[in-house]
Amino acid sequence: MKKTKDIKMYYFFDEAGDPQILGRKGVNLIETGNASKVFIVGYLETEDPKDFRKGLLALQSELVNDDYLKDIPSVNKCTSKMLHACMDCPEVREKVYKFLKSQKFSFQCIVARKNLELFRKKFDLKEARIYKYLVTKLLENRLHLYSEIDCYFSSMGNVVRQDNMQEAINEAIIIFKNKWNKENTNNIRIIIQKSSEEPMLWAVDYVLWTVQRAYEKGEFRYYNYLKDKISFVCDIFDTAKYPNNYYSDKNPLEAKKIDPI
Repeated sequence: MKKTKDIKMYYFFDEAGDPQILGRKGVNLIETGNASKVFIVGYLETEDPKDFRKGLLALQSELVNDDYLKDIPSVNKCTSKMLHACMDCPEVREKVYKFLKSQKFSFQCIVARKNLELFRKKFDLKEARIYKYLVTKLLENRLHLYSEIDCYFSSMGNVVRQDNMQEAINEAIIIFKNKWNKENTNNIRIIIQKSSEEPMLWAVDYVLWTVQRAYEKGEFRYYNYLKDKISFVCDIFDTAKYPNNYYSDKNPLEAKKIDPI
């Protein structure tokens, strides 16, 4: 168990994919191609979001005022409001990824393979329960590391709420205490924000998109470019591979290890 550092750290959370499986009249949305195959929750960890945030805003301004880019529809409709990996054009993505590569941060996420029987039994198909569970698993070994932590969550309708995220953190603290017999007395704050209002969440979105592309499309070019920043990926329901379903620099994430999805 690592000792607590007497510093303030910032965790920024977002999700990729969606937690839904069933649509109207019980239609399986994954089978019809109307829902993602995985749901991912992850967070970006940084000690200095102030300069990071300024850099993102400066980059956004540069992009929307670039004579070469400004007439691209997505730049006017999306990039002018926020940086969003799935909506931004390739030219914008390239510059955002190069910016992220230059920043100091680490990233962790949990990938949940969506299975109807499992999600019904474990979560009663409740989206808020799925999200809360993944946040708890992400944080159960991470909340003791710093004396003060601000947790910023991207708002997500009725799924990401102050009370729900507080429950997730409380459960993570209990799990840690039962494992290590250590009380957590750190100062932990929860802030719920719209992605459009917090530039740091734009960065989280981009890193999550790299992981999602790897899982959903088998496309690893973005992941490989940022892999030095991605310290941990847990493929939590790929239990047949346990404990090798935890990916890090010691066990790199590769297509052959996660197929089939």
